[in-house]
Amino acid sequence: MHILKNLFYFLLFINFSVAAQKLNKADQVIIKNLQTHIGYLSGDKLEGRRIGTPGETLAREYIKNQFQKNGLLPKGDSGSFFQTFKVLEGKMYDKKSFLFINDEKIGADEFFPLTSSPQISMEASPSIALKESGEPWFLDIKEDLQAVKNNPHFDILPFLTEKAKSAQKKGATALFIYNSEKVDSEQQYDAKRKMDPADIPVIVITNKIAQKYFVDETAGLKIKFNIEFTDSIRTGSNVIAYIDNGASTTAILGAHFDHLGYGEDGNSLLNSGERMIHHGADDNASGIAALIELSKLLKKARIKANNYLFIAFSGEELGLFGSKYFIKNPTIDLSAANYMINMDMVGRLDDQTKTLIIGGYGTSPSWSQIIKNVKTSKNIKNRYDSSGAGPSDHTSFYTNKIPVLFFFTGIHKDYHKPTDDSVKVNYIGEYYIVQYIYKIIESANKSGKLAFNQTRDQQMTASSFSVTLGIMPDYTFNGSGVRVDGISDGRPAQKAGLQTGDVVIQLGEFTVTSMENYMQALNKFKKGDITTVKVKRAGETVEASISF
Repeated sequence: MHILKNLFYFLLFINFSVAAQKLNKADQVIIKNLQTHIGYLSGDKLEGRRIGTPGETLAREYIKNQFQKNGLLPKGDSGSFFQTFKVLEGKMYDKKSFLFINDEKIGADEFFPLTSSPQISMEASPSIALKESGEPWFLDIKEDLQAVKNNPHFDILPFLTEKAKSAQKKGATALFIYNSEKVDSEQQYDAKRKMDPADIPVIVITNKIAQKYFVDETAGLKIKFNIEFTDSIRTGSNVIAYIDNGASTTAILGAHFDHLGYGEDGNSLLNSGERMIHHGADDNASGIAALIELSKLLKKARIKANNYLFIAFSGEELGLFGSKYFIKNPTIDLSAANYMINMDMVGRLDDQTKTLIIGGYGTSPSWSQIIKNVKTSKNIKNRYDSSGAGPSDHTSFYTNKIPVLFFFTGIHKDYHKPTDDSVKVNYIGEYYIVQYIYKIIESANKSGKLAFNQTRDQQMTASSFSVTLGIMPDYTFNGSGVRVDGISDGRPAQKAGLQTGDVVIQLGEFTVTSMENYMQALNKFKKGDITTVKVKRAGETVEASISF
């Protein structure tokens, strides 16, 4: 197998070399640079460039050094190339929380509070069987779990929250949850789970502890506990560089450089459960390589009607954190931003179809003429998408009324898997894309400040969904539910009267606490279905009818 793999790489190299020889020396230099950039960024040493890791730091340093080498100016924070931001991962309980039962300390792996619990200390002497007002209560959920074991839609955390609300109304000061059935797996603590605050602490106890203390329901217990959460925070950095042409407008070029690491954040499509580096050669070392080479070309170019801002974003894979942070904390005057070009996964141009997807085509009435003025290349066949919204960083600029273009060569079988390797990148194809984008920028140089146009936007969810609500979610929202960052024209959300800033908390019978179960709920509907949506708006719950 090892010999066959080496043979494959050798034949690939030979074919690549033959094709590259047909290009001139300057072209071959760009292709070699693309190989170098992608090879380094997707190498094992960087361990998948997960935000907040040493691999991300190595990546940002490499990008900074390339910008410096190309003669660009720093445009990050405090005269540096970096713009640092924080990402809240969730709430951790195990550092400061404790639980004693009958003076015995319970290990942090034997209990956990729901993240909805208040931070509180308490001492009490409750009876398991007696549910007295002013005391903690105990709830065995064995029968509840048996009743729903065939229900694939059952979500235990909202269920436990409702149980806590009911107990609190009847006078309980805390609720201890356990399952007396001997099961192999226990409910796991989820630090990232966003839930509505509860008025009383809800503490889940493992079966092992329940068997030791809760079997005799007539027994009294001595309970002492402290619930205290600490924020788990990761730090990421955008890398920002600038070409100052003394112009009144600035064109922005961007690509994200973070990837999935070992898949720890649950966004890997590897189903084996193995701990493997997700190399992210196409996603998105390819976009960063293009960004670096374009910065070199534009530094030498005579197209100076715009200044040029280059941004390598981090935090994209977790929900556009880097680009959203930049929009809220810009290092240039955004009113002077002319347009934004985003490159995400531009490394897999198919030699047969030659299809390059260009999103954002409808975000300015000028784009059609600008692109028409670029000589059609036999190496690229454009497929246009007018929408300015999508699951990448250009969306952050589009929602702030900046015209965008999004370049993308399509999803492939290696997407979000460890097999997204540098050897599978079509380097000559990416070279053609770099040259094509350069020509578009050159064409736009003659167009002045581009007018912005709102487009009919696609839902930012998986393409397999048969319906769309028509919202642009705020992926950086840390509360329970899904916050609406934008409303698409003519879609069900707009027709139902939803507004930017609303927080979706229920879709039909499905409770929405996170982006994940929002998408799960959406997947249960088909075209023609009528249901209800509940949102929180200015502290109140608003319900509306939705027709898909």
